[in-house]
Amino acid sequence: MTGEKSKHQDRNLRVLGIETSCDETAASVVEGGRKILSNIVASQASVHAKYGGVFPEVASRRHVEVIDRVILTALEEAHLSFEDLDAVAVTRGPGLAGSLVIGLNLAKGLALATGLPLLGINHLEAHIYSLFLLEETHPVHFPVLCLIVSGGHTELILMKDHGDYHRLGATLDDAAGEAFDKVARLLGLSYPGGPAIEQAARSGRADAYHLPRAMLEGTWDFSFSGLKTAMIRLVQRLQPETRPGMPPATGPLPLPDLAAAFQAAVVEVLVRKASLAARQFQATQLFVAGGVSANQTLRKSLEEAAPCPVRTPPAELCTDNAAMVAAAGCHRALAGEGDPLDIDVLPDWALGITAEGESIGQA
Repeated sequence: MTGEKSKHQDRNLRVLGIETSCDETAASVVEGGRKILSNIVASQASVHAKYGGVFPEVASRRHVEVIDRVILTALEEAHLSFEDLDAVAVTRGPGLAGSLVIGLNLAKGLALATGLPLLGINHLEAHIYSLFLLEETHPVHFPVLCLIVSGGHTELILMKDHGDYHRLGATLDDAAGEAFDKVARLLGLSYPGGPAIEQAARSGRADAYHLPRAMLEGTWDFSFSGLKTAMIRLVQRLQPETRPGMPPATGPLPLPDLAAAFQAAVVEVLVRKASLAARQFQATQLFVAGGVSANQTLRKSLEEAAPCPVRTPPAELCTDNAAMVAAAGCHRALAGEGDPLDIDVLPDWALGITAEGESIGQA
């Protein structure tokens, strides 16, 4: 491992995780890659709600304001000091460049000041390791199929072992969570869009409207931009423009039915792709991670269709958090990996996989 050797070889590694890839400022201490000693998240959701999405410059400034306090709180809650840690893990990307720099530079400073090893973590890999933080301990037998569904990513990853990942497919345009946010804004629902649409859909009929499903046969890729466009055209048909200050000629939108129909279209694509891939690659388990994995309709549909057991994180580990970063850091530290202090934020293309068979680990 690059940097100082672990000072606590006689016990499980304790890793401080730092996450600032988007609009959550988070810090966590994880022991042994599984036990969460603390998990602090300072959410900016209310700050960005008025924009209907994340405003990058605002997110960066907010990280600067709270990150010191978040890290100290994580250590206090874990009843530990920096001397009790074995490594510092930090999200290196993908994400918003301005936000990533805040967390990465602070992690570098901590590593330099304390002599602790530094571990730059891929945000996608971190989401996968949220499944290793479940309270119930299940042995993991590889290969495992991972469906990562969030505001920025929709990916199918075949995990053959710790650190051995093979990207099968990814979204060609909008991520599933991004589509939820954009359609929620179209319907006048609150941000973040995923929970808002799920709530509205509970009293709606999924078959009220027929919406397209882009299956992209012959690939494991996804596409949700066409579905988003179909929703725009449907809303325009239901609620044509009228003179300013006048109510729509057709009355209010049937929000529950629209939300249910849209949600059903997204879920069907995700479930069919993931279930087919799990069967074809003989996965022993299907890991579902990322913010959209909290959607109960998606969870239930996958459990019914998948040919293997489905594992999903608890709600607090679905969205961005630092516990998953620390968990990934633990496994990389145990593998003897580490990074120099001059590492930088990397663009998505450098951190992600560009073809089947390439690793999503360290670039």
